[in-house]
Amino acid sequence: MKKYFFISLSFLIIASCGSTSGNRVLLAESELSVDSKIIEGVTTQSEIKAMFGSPFETTFTDGGMEIWKYRFDNLDADAVNYIPIVNMFTQSYSGDRKELVILFNDNGTVKRSSMAESDVTTKAGLFN
Repeated sequence: MKKYFFISLSFLIIASCGSTSGNRVLLAESELSVDSKIIEGVTTQSEIKAMFGSPFETTFTDGGMEIWKYRFDNLDADAVNYIPIVNMFTQSYSGDRKELVILFNDNGTVKRSSMAESDVTTKAGLFN
């Protein structure tokens, strides 16, 4: 009985070691789907906010145009996290990142947008 308990507990711990952060709306999006939703010169800031919510980051160009950034990270724990003692000094997570950047015209419509998907690794601890 104890054996089955520890096996079940191990699977529960391993299954719960994934990590997501950022705007969950981007999880279902791809470069093609975003390109079909955002039309340069037509789509407005309010429409973008309705589609994707509030941005992760807002900045401005030297000319005063607004830039909105959206990000979503979907990460899983790497094997090193399961090595006793070693995991006390280092942790590592790998997965993918989706990032959407939108530049707005002075009139509040989209001037340009770019969606990128990339692999990402995050490390933490004393030895990183």
